[in-house]
Formats: sequence, C-alpha cells, structure tokens
Amino acid sequence: MIENLQPLASQRSAYPPAAAPAAADAAMGAFPEAALQVFKKVPGKKIWIDLENSPHVPFFKPIIEELEKRGHSVVLTARDCFQVCELADLFHMKYKRIGHHYGKHTLAKLTGLIVRVLQMAPTVLREKPDLAISHGSRSLFLLSSLLRIPTLTIFDYEHTAWISGFKPSWAMAPEIVPQESISSRGHGVERLLRYPGIKEDVYAPSFRPDPKIREKLGVGASDLLVTIRPPANEAHYHNPESEKLLDAVFDLLSNQSQTKVILVPRTPKQGTEIRQRWPQLFERGQVSIPEHVVDGLDLIWTSDLVISGGGTMNREAAALGVPVYSIFRGTIGAVDHYLAEHGRLVLLESPADVRKKLKIERRMHSARPQMGVSKTLQSIVDNITLVLESK
Repeated sequence: MIENLQPLASQRSAYPPAAAPAAADAAMGAFPEAALQVFKKVPGKKIWIDLENSPHVPFFKPIIEELEKRGHSVVLTARDCFQVCELADLFHMKYKRIGHHYGKHTLAKLTGLIVRVLQMAPTVLREKPDLAISHGSRSLFLLSSLLRIPTLTIFDYEHTAWISGFKPSWAMAPEIVPQESISSRGHGVERLLRYPGIKEDVYAPSFRPDPKIREKLGVGASDLLVTIRPPANEAHYHNPESEKLLDAVFDLLSNQSQTKVILVPRTPKQGTEIRQRWPQLFERGQVSIPEHVVDGLDLIWTSDLVISGGGTMNREAAALGVPVYSIFRGTIGAVDHYLAEHGRLVLLESPADVRKKLKIERRMHSARPQMGVSKTLQSIVDNITLVLESK
C-alpha cells in the first residue's frame, strides 16, 4: 500500500509544503532516490485518461508524452463540450470523442453522467486499461469503480467531493493543499501522493509564445488588452455573486475606451447572453469573441491583464507572471489563497473591489516568458509510475 507518499526530495519546488501534524509528517517522508531505478524497470502498461473539461487538455498533453517516452500506452477519451475537442485538435492529440454536456440542472447532469458512462463502457472493456487517470472526471471515476479498474484522481481544489459511495484507489494533490483540509472534507483518501508547485507548472515552463497572436485576434500592437473568462455558470459550485462582479467589470470597462477586450466564454450560449447584455461594447469593437479556439497561454501572455471567474486561467496567468484578478465567488481553495497571499493573484469579492482594486494598465512585455524544466511534470509522472509499479 502507498500511504501519503511525497514526490522525490530533489524535485520539490519553491512552493512550501502544506502544514501537517507531526505524525503525518513522519508518514509523508521523501521517497528514496533509489526508487528512480525502479521506474525504469516498470513494464509498459496501458493507461486510460479522460479529458472532461478544457483545462485537462494542456495539463495532460505533456504527461501523456512523458508516459509514452517511458514505454506506456495511453487510451485517450474526450467529452465534446467547453472546447475540449477543439483544444485537443489544436494540440494534435489522438482521442476518442465520447459524450457531451447535458445542461446545468442536477437531473440533467446525472442523466448525462449515466449516459456517458454507458457510452464509454464498450471502449474501456475492449482496451482493458491497467490504470485510469483523470483530473476529476466523474465519468471515468464511476465507470472505473464499477469495473474495478484502479483509479488515480488528480485534484487541486480540495472542496470538490467524490461521487458518493466511491473512493479513488489513489489521489494526487499539490503540496500546498493542507492535509487537514482534504481529510476534513471526508474524502477518505488513504493513498495520497503529492507534487510540488501547481498543476499549471506542468505545461507553463515549456510554453513558446506565438508572435502573431495579436494579429490573429485582430488586436493592435499598441492596444491595452484585457482577457476575460466568465464564471462557470453551469457548474455545480457556481455562485451568482460572480455574475454581479462580471457586470461590475464590464461597467468599468465601458468607460475605458482605450482598452480592447477578448472574451472567452465557456459555451456559445454564455457568449450570446453577454453579447445581448452589453451590445454597445460589441458594436463599437471594444469586446470581441475569437472565432476559433485559441491557445490559452498565448492569449494570456499577450494580454496586459486577465480577469477570470475560473481557477485554471487565473493560475495560468499567475504561472506566467501576468497580472490576474479573480471574480470567482465559490469557496476559495488553498492554491488560490497561496497565490493571493504572495501577490500573484488579486481576489475581487465585491463590485466595490472591482472599482478599487482592478488596475487597467499596461504591463511590461518581454519576448518570451521565463522557461525551465518542469519539476512538477516529472514529479507527477514519477508518482504515476510509482502507482503502476505498486500494482
């Protein structure tokens, strides 16, 4: 059994580890360096990964590449919603398209979950994966549990609950998520692995900006560019207070004629609703929606600031050092608290905060972000290998 394993000591980042009781610290010691030799001896395994939401695409792409370098094969499935498949196509990933989004109401979500599980079953039964990995895919988690396929659930938001009655075989979370907050949620995680940094550190270090991105977006080189990602208003964790903050943002921007706004809605419906609510901003060309899917890191890097109602774009901006403001009004997780405390993310909690804290100003752009080797990526893949070796 693997209990509360930490990444290798040599791979830890500058992020401080989460505080834990002394007993937990003893159980969560660094894995010995000799284990690296074991990693090379693990025979090739078949791994099933499911892309259920758009942030999963850039996160899993380098992980899949590294797993394949180590001799494993990957069965990749993707849900056709929130631009998941469009992003996977943009990144030239080979996947099987299964299922879509069934709506924001509880009954519709439950129906969609059951239908997608049934649609997935023939592929999974045929492929017979040794391990199923996701970043919170409920469809993968439920089907794998029913078929007794070992699961590794990666998460960075400790306030998301598992499906009632089921527990993951293994789980993996950032070091900066406190052990006690995971335990207090009743997740029942007995085999918990850790990785340094945040999940966006998996792919941000290898990012290479597209020098023509502004031209492709129809944005001038001298324009002050603001990227906005609206709240996930169809998610179970959505708080309507986020919509009030988004209105306050648009109200403020309506008086900032020098700015250009790229809006990245989560669904076509959301884009239509915002267009209908603020028609004058679209009519005068101050706000636009990209006609085609855009690499999020390219968009963030060319922006002067980012305003987002979701976690991933906030953390991507923080990873790239771009000023970012969060209008997310759900329960704030440990990762966002850490970024806010260290000045890498500004939490906007009221319309008054929008008017007071939101600084619409140009930032100094360099030709490219700071690059480096992703210790987070290596740690995550080493942990996956550790799980495969333990089976």
